[in-house]
Amino acid sequence: MGKSFKLLIIDDSEEILTALCNYFTQKSYDVTSASNGLDGLKLLESEKNGFDLVITDLVLPNISGVAIISIVKNKFPDTPVIAITGWGEHPESLAKEANADLVLEKPFKLPELEKQAKQLIAKNKE
Repeated sequence: MGKSFKLLIIDDSEEILTALCNYFTQKSYDVTSASNGLDGLKLLESEKNGFDLVITDLVLPNISGVAIISIVKNKFPDTPVIAITGWGEHPESLAKEANADLVLEKPFKLPELEKQAKQLIAKNKE
């Protein structure tokens, strides 16, 4: 795979966060994670070389995933964002409004998430 892509994964569900981190680490991604929006934001700010992709839940403690998406798109416009959600009737409209590149509803299949992640990273590297 050559270069290892850097992912930031933010989800307040320990189970989902662990599953995503384990999956992407096994696939040779460089994974950083946070269990709430505030910690995720701190990691975004402190990562000198930035992230190749951010995956965030929409409903998070402290700072919402929608706010995270907006901040990423304002400060790091070249960083693609995948929003994941298991909540609400029309959560994707909020995520789209915040300019998420993709919205996936839970439960989703990990290989499908990775396929989408690869496509977004590749598109961004063009």
